[in-house]
Amino acid sequence: MKTIFTILSLFLIVELNAQTLDTLRYSVDGKPFMGFYAKPTKIDASTKTILIVHEWWGLNDYPKQRALQLAKDGFIAVCLDLYGAGIVVDNPKDAGALAGVVYSDATILSKRFDAGHQAALKITGVQKDKVAAIGYCFGGTVVLNAAKMGADLDAIVSFHGGLKGAPLQKGKLKASVLICNGAADKFVSSDEIEALKKEMKANKADFSFIDYADATHAFTNPFSTEVGKKFNIPIAYNQAADEKSWADFNSFVAKKVK
Repeated sequence: MKTIFTILSLFLIVELNAQTLDTLRYSVDGKPFMGFYAKPTKIDASTKTILIVHEWWGLNDYPKQRALQLAKDGFIAVCLDLYGAGIVVDNPKDAGALAGVVYSDATILSKRFDAGHQAALKITGVQKDKVAAIGYCFGGTVVLNAAKMGADLDAIVSFHGGLKGAPLQKGKLKASVLICNGAADKFVSSDEIEALKKEMKANKADFSFIDYADATHAFTNPFSTEVGKKFNIPIAYNQAADEKSWADFNSFVAKKVK
């Protein structure tokens, strides 16, 4: 994993050097957290902000790469930290333990997401009425549940995220929701998909669900195939699904964040 992240770090420097990452420090219950953000070269009244929540490995280079990509495309992009300042792991056992703490208590998830959200709103140029959130795997679950618990967002997009979590309470959901799901994802069952669709329909949510053919869990991450082989877990990169879901995300944000 360390080799993977080193390669990705070099990619960030070489390919996306038009933007830079700045540090965003905040705290939750006295514990330090540290996010990162990137800005486009031009910011005006139409500039939108995208919050990004990392995979279960922690805030490593992958979400930072996405932040730089988004900044290059004209967004203010903010990577939130859900574990604590500097906590990044390189194996499923440790990742599962850290993610499990967040999954086990909706209050923890909500407090950590909201703290990052509020810190992001203090960044110069961020407009509170032009904010969406995206998340990958663990992060997809986080942004979905944060929205269900009432996070003040225009839209959320989950990329290959889990669908379980807090029940949707009537009147709580403010955000439009897009789920980008791998049709071959072994971590998301058909029962979970149907339960979420039913819940969203019952609450008359602005909800969209897209399946990407042959895509497994972590289909957007170029290094997931190598990680899957290393740890014998069913994850793999799918370029077609990655590119299509990114286009679907951009189209969704253009429509839902005004």
